[in-house]
Order: sequence, then structure tokens, then C-alpha cells
Amino acid sequence: MEEVHILLYYKFQHIKDVEYFIRQHKRKCQELGIVGKVLVGKEGVNGSVAGTKEHMQAYKEFFHSIEGFDDLWFKEELGNEAPFNKMIVREKKEIVSLQKDVDMSRKGNYVTPTQFLKGVEDEDVIVLDARNDYEYEVGKFKGAVNPDIKTFREFPEFVEKFKENKDKKIFMYCTGGIRCEKASLYMEDQGFTDVHQLHGGIINFRQEIPEEGWEGKCFVFDKRLVTRKSEEEIIGRCVSCKGTSDLQRNCKNVACDDLVVQCAKCQEKLHGCCRTECMHEFLEYSRERAEKKRDGTWEAPKVGQSYSK
Repeated sequence: MEEVHILLYYKFQHIKDVEYFIRQHKRKCQELGIVGKVLVGKEGVNGSVAGTKEHMQAYKEFFHSIEGFDDLWFKEELGNEAPFNKMIVREKKEIVSLQKDVDMSRKGNYVTPTQFLKGVEDEDVIVLDARNDYEYEVGKFKGAVNPDIKTFREFPEFVEKFKENKDKKIFMYCTGGIRCEKASLYMEDQGFTDVHQLHGGIINFRQEIPEEGWEGKCFVFDKRLVTRKSEEEIIGRCVSCKGTSDLQRNCKNVACDDLVVQCAKCQEKLHGCCRTECMHEFLEYSRERAEKKRDGTWEAPKVGQSYSK
């Protein structure tokens, strides 16, 4: 089987004509026949694409030819299959959503993987995870603080509660670096005086230092969900039976839709639901759906909407 090359990248760079940028980008992706997801906004671009080695090289050359993106840094991984089913290029107000005004023309304070590892081992350094709780559950740096948030938009609430540490040295990290770019500058705006971010995120760190500092696996936002190195790395716990697992899925009960860690046995036992209550509601919904489809009165509920409504 031919290896699939996966590129991950972002850059905060003002884009004057977002619609034109998207049209241009879509045409190139269709020409190359690649798959992935690219978010484009006035503040910049955030994407991940996959294809052959030759197609990824052509894609990098295309991007580097665009004004303002000649220095765009691509992180590259290899896989046995494409982690996306299609190519999506869409506009977003924020390429990573914090919903706070942050001047992204500034640059944060970067630390290299080697410097970051020294920080992990330094008791005087606070290692802060800028990711969501379900990402933290399957893998983290040793001793890292979990902000206990479900979405990045909740990060400012955590920062407000974390201000007692505003004069301490803080090393932040996230998957590829983009959330830390915005989060570290936001923390500076909130009075934090010594904030640093891991350059290139977890992905770059594990490529340079694969055997130290990190515990577990790394969650990624494509159909792989986690990047794997060995079964010994599993630190996640199944939400249903509490056994070790790194498998993640959204609960099939759309009124819940939580993304949880759940082992294959419990996924089968609970019909893809995260707990017994969700399973009962999902099965009842399935029966009602079948009946309403037969008499032509079926309307699909929205995510987060109770089946009973």
C-alpha cells in the first residue's frame, strides 16, 4: 500500500479577499485530487491535507507562491490511508475560535522541543495544556495542567481563574501550535508576564523527541482521532467501563452527542451510546423514526435537541 503524506499547517496572515483565496484554493486542490480540510479567514489560514508525496510537494509549492505565505511551515506525517474523505475549503470568521479580540500581528514567545522538555522537568515551570478535556484524557505532557474545557472558546474563563499564576513562568502546548498562538497572546493581554509556547506543538515535539516527556497518544481532528505509536501508551479510560482505551467517538444519541473515550466492547454493548440512559433514548428514537418514516411524518432532530421535542 502506498504511503499517504499528510500536511498540517497554519499561519496568521491577513487575507484581503477571502472569497478569491478560497476559489483559488479549491481549484488547485481539485486539480491535484487531494483531500483535507482548510479554514480561511481574514486573519489567516488553518488546514490539513493529504495525498501522494508528489501531490503534497506540488501543494507546498503552490502555497509558497502566494504573497505572504512564502515562509509557511508545513508539518508532515505519514499514514496508510487518507484521514479525510473529501476536500473542504470554507470561510471562518476565526481560523481558531476564541471569540476574543487578539492582535495576531504580534508574535508569541516560542520554545523549541528541547527547551520545552527542560521546562517539563523543571518544578518552577507551569506546563499548561491549551487543548480540550477529551484531548487531554488520551495523552498529555507529564505534570501538565488541564484547563478542563470542552471547547477552546471556554479558555478565557479558565484564564480568569488562573490569574494567581500570572507572574510565573508558563510553558503552553497544543496539537500543532495554532491555539497557543492565540491563547498565549490573550494571556499576555490579561496580565501574564512570562508565557511561552511550544513551537510546532505536540506533533513537532514528538517528531523531534519521540520517547521523552509525553504520556499517551495525541488526539487529531481527522478520522484517525489519535496518532498511535504503541499499545503501551494508552492512558485513556473508557467512559462506560473505566477500562483503558484510546478509542473516541461521538455518542449516537444526538441529544447528547458528547465526544468520549469508549472501548470497542462498550461501543458494541451500548449501541454506540456513551451510557445506558443515552442508549435507551437512542433505541426508542430509532423505533419512532422507523414508524414515522413509514407514515411519512419523519423529521430529523438537530444535534443537541431532545428526541422528545
